[in-house]
Amino acid sequence: MLEYLVKMTVIDSTNLIVGRLATNVAKRALLGEDINIVNCEKAILTGRKESILKKYRERRDRGNPLKGPFISFMPDRFVRRIVRGMLPYKQEKGRIAYKKVMCYLGVPDKFKNQKVETVESADVTNSKNTKFIDVETLTKLIRK
Repeated sequence: MLEYLVKMTVIDSTNLIVGRLATNVAKRALLGEDINIVNCEKAILTGRKESILKKYRERRDRGNPLKGPFISFMPDRFVRRIVRGMLPYKQEKGRIAYKKVMCYLGVPDKFKNQKVETVESADVTNSKNTKFIDVETLTKLIRK
């Protein structure tokens, strides 16, 4: 019988820009990789804190609490939703790719002994932008 070898990758999102991380993860998931993102609460959104908060508070207040839109206040689900935005999730290949992406708070025990990668192009230290907010702080502030 043929066995398909699926590459499983663990990515540490500490100090990585969420949008750049999400594009990289989405491309790799569409190619068939299983991707696990750890430390999602330490990922970063760039821009002025006030404008980012305003944007997400407007999204939260829009619509009806029973009908949506639904904004997740958990950092891991927040990052996974950003990755979904980079995928064609209404098509079959996008749904399959989205199932291959999982996000976690901290580092779960099953990934403690595995090699953890990072995405160099998404590192905030490579960016000239000095204004940013981490996902954990953002989700705490938009909850209020």
